[in-house]
Amino acid sequence: MRTEARATELNGIPILHYVVFFVMSINLLVWDLYSKWHVFSTLGYEHRQSESWFVGLWGKDVFRLMTSFNHGALWGMGQGYSWLFALLSIVAAVAVIYWLFLARGAQSLWLTVALSFVMAGTLGNLYDRLGLHGLRDEFTGEIYYAVRDFLYFRINLLFTIYDWPIFNFADMFLVTGAIMLVTQVFQADAAAKQAAVLIAAQPVNGHTA
Repeated sequence: MRTEARATELNGIPILHYVVFFVMSINLLVWDLYSKWHVFSTLGYEHRQSESWFVGLWGKDVFRLMTSFNHGALWGMGQGYSWLFALLSIVAAVAVIYWLFLARGAQSLWLTVALSFVMAGTLGNLYDRLGLHGLRDEFTGEIYYAVRDFLYFRINLLFTIYDWPIFNFADMFLVTGAIMLVTQVFQADAAAKQAAVLIAAQPVNGHTA
């Protein structure tokens, strides 16, 4: 039995969870980098737009592609601090590995999947912040140490058009992972309450507590 357990687990974590994490992270990262490369290679940069992909019933554009460089963080916050967010991304990537495989958070498949999204999003935007995409300003020749964004939505709310901040798939992965982590917290709280009720109902020294 111990031999079988060792064959299916590594450091107390199911080997399947290792596979899920690395396969998901790598594939999501590849898709993010490919999509950025394809859109920027096709449309050019920056603020180059595609034709509208979807038009609402009110005749207004809803979604199109638009190339843009984000020198800040998610949704354009913290403009001009790309170096700081690059450093934080490195810390986050290290923290994910530690949390999953040293602190054994990967024993939970849900947490493994959530942090796979976080890792892919983190590395996808880190790649851009380090300027590894190689894109340069056409006038100065300087490399853009910024994230490539291109998903552009215009949302109609009460007959008012709202331009949603341009984003990319890495941002989507980060948001998805964050939502899953928050859900995990609520699930853990519910499980803890249920466990407390069950423990309280158990007999202690022959009596019900």
